[in-house]
Amino acid sequence: MPKFEVYSDEMGGYHFRLRARNGQIIAVSQCYKSKEGCLKGIKSVKLNASGARIVILEEELEIKKETQVSV
Repeated sequence: MPKFEVYSDEMGGYHFRLRARNGQIIAVSQCYKSKEGCLKGIKSVKLNASGARIVILEEELEIKKETQVSV
């Protein structure tokens, strides 16, 4: 079953990573100052990711444009 893992780093910050069913790490978070902030980050990902669209950013003449992809 997929899971979020919360861990602390050497500097006292907190991170989370998302593991797929096969155990592979598929996402890693930014650093949060507190465990509570990290848990809020997980909640935000869970809330927003299910309906997120996929956007491929391409560079053309140093201008980024968005290309939407249907899945």
